[in-house]
Amino acid sequence: MLELGTGQTSTGDLVKDITEAEFMAEVVEASQTTPIIVDFWAPWCGPCKTLGPALEAAVTEARGAVRMVKVNVDEAQMIAGQMQIQSIPTVYAFWKGQPVDGFQGALPGSELKNFIARVVQASGGDASGGLDEAIEAAEEMLEQGAAVDAAQTFAAILGEDPNNARAYGGLVQAHIAMDDLDQAEAILNGAPAEISKAPELEAAHAKLELAKQAADAGPISDLQALVEAEPENLQARFDLAQAMYAAGDAQGAVDQLLDLFRKDREWNDGAAKAQLFTIFEALKANDPVVLNGRRKLSSMIFA
Repeated sequence: MLELGTGQTSTGDLVKDITEAEFMAEVVEASQTTPIIVDFWAPWCGPCKTLGPALEAAVTEARGAVRMVKVNVDEAQMIAGQMQIQSIPTVYAFWKGQPVDGFQGALPGSELKNFIARVVQASGGDASGGLDEAIEAAEEMLEQGAAVDAAQTFAAILGEDPNNARAYGGLVQAHIAMDDLDQAEAILNGAPAEISKAPELEAAHAKLELAKQAADAGPISDLQALVEAEPENLQARFDLAQAMYAAGDAQGAVDQLLDLFRKDREWNDGAAKAQLFTIFEALKANDPVVLNGRRKLSSMIFA
């Protein structure tokens, strides 16, 4: 299991059976700091055998944001009476010593996850259980050039949450940074269908396309000289833009593509506009290069 710092809790700590005598300490007192899910059940209850494992799985996926205790009503009749348990399974969520949510009967997994999310939200917590912090740490590693460490961290996060689009996109970008484009493409192609169109994966796809182009980019100095000598050579200008982006000059690349679009927006089936959109997708949405570039492009399109 991924170690995520102080919020990480072992499965044994997250779910436990308690006796009637332990109810005050394990539920009322414990819920002062962490929401406690209480599953009232009995060994003879058929639906309890279905709900119990599913609820435990949902609690475990919350990674410490909530905890769960199981109370056998046959052995805790006083507590069951005080809680007015009329049928089982019955589930209550306690926060600050008071029940804040609950339900009766077995629920499908999706509704259990929604229940857990409501409980965590009511307590002001974070159901991600620290994954967001881990992703931010991995992204910082990537920005600092530690691509291998970032890839390992993103992979560990995906081991916890396989449909985490942000971590998936980060893993692709880490392999791009390692110049392992084949593996980056394989990871991208293997993304779960549920997140295949997520913005994070669209951005990773754009970065991958630009990285492939960079492998064929010519020397910037030669291309600049050619563009200066032949201002109407649009292919040379397009190649210069690719080379500039490959060298880390996103602003220069966008400027060249805007000039190309201004000269002939239909050149090569609108290649300048398409390339601009690829760069915009690869960069962060609030990047000044993106904001200014989109504004200039829009002014030309709608002029």
